[in-house]
Amino acid sequence: MKEFELKYGCNPNQKPARIYLDGDKELPLTILNGKPGYINFLDALNSWQLVKELKYALKMPAAASFKHVSPTSAAIGKKLPDNLKKACFVDDIENLDDSPIACAYARARGTDRMCSFGDWIALSDICDETTAIIIEREVSDGIIAPGYTEKALQILKTKKKGNYNIVQIDESYVPEIIEKKQVFGITFEQRRNDIVITEDILNDIVTDNKNLPKDKKEDLIIALITLKYTQSNSVCYAYDGQAIGVGAGQQSRIHCTRLAGNKADVWFLRQSEKVLNLPFKDSLSRPERDNVVDGYINGNEEDVCADGIWQKYFTSKPDYFTKEEQKEFISKFKGVSLASDAFFPFDDNIVRAYNSGVSYIAQPGGSIRDDLVIDRCNQLGITMCFVKTRLFHH
Repeated sequence: MKEFELKYGCNPNQKPARIYLDGDKELPLTILNGKPGYINFLDALNSWQLVKELKYALKMPAAASFKHVSPTSAAIGKKLPDNLKKACFVDDIENLDDSPIACAYARARGTDRMCSFGDWIALSDICDETTAIIIEREVSDGIIAPGYTEKALQILKTKKKGNYNIVQIDESYVPEIIEKKQVFGITFEQRRNDIVITEDILNDIVTDNKNLPKDKKEDLIIALITLKYTQSNSVCYAYDGQAIGVGAGQQSRIHCTRLAGNKADVWFLRQSEKVLNLPFKDSLSRPERDNVVDGYINGNEEDVCADGIWQKYFTSKPDYFTKEEQKEFISKFKGVSLASDAFFPFDDNIVRAYNSGVSYIAQPGGSIRDDLVIDRCNQLGITMCFVKTRLFHH
């Protein structure tokens, strides 16, 4: 296949639309089912690069959940503890522990379930039956992977009334070093961001605390590679082999840090006994439960514990999860890792990160206030690396 005609571009009025390679070359893609669109392919190609690089860096299967050209999360294939299985709604999946790629996707999808609604999925490894079973019951637009088992393909082809988008990528494909795109009829050209992120990028520790355990290096690598494919400005929190909070596309870095930190806090709170034991009605769908959990924790548009409202969702009225209780629960978690795609201009970012359990930071450095940021890390006992590499992505 040398080109693929798309239904339309970013919006229905943007026609015609297609994907192709210059020089009349074959595309490194096979569409096994469905008819992916313009945004689908943007998500697919960005997310594939992310999981491929994660696997290369950490030598473990990786998965990502993508929405609107930014990851909601990315993860490697570590087994999930029981409380996390329940929080991610995969505690009923048989043989989950036997499939690293299924564990990776269970983590990625389960991190920010509201934002993952209607996601694009990327897998670094062949999609097996266990992973397909997880995907089959979630609302998702499509998937890209280097291959699929016969059983997995059968399961996935039943989604969306047989129209689920399934793309196979040639994992040996390497693009040209120079990439181009057009904006307003003007062509932009640059070297592709082919920097390889490994543990060596973390060698310049600039704080008094030099402690950086191997598992925390892994989390920082996950955060950095996730940022490489996240719309800038961006900040990413990571813990136990997965990105737990992504703050993407904010104009102010503190807003990135707050957004990602709030998501990380919710990820921890969803593993609390109060949330895990919410008495949901059996009639509630998975997305409805996601919305109710968010309302229970954040108290957003609807007080789900109020009389006349809780009866819609629960078999009995749950106790409120007070802000004081939430703060106490979050305070138990330390050792969170954080990465930023550009330098921190002020130390308010460090304080906000610390409040969400951050103990390890990787950022490019280069601000005129680096000393102020380092001093704040020293006061809080945080280990910080200067990676000297900016990771803007647009």
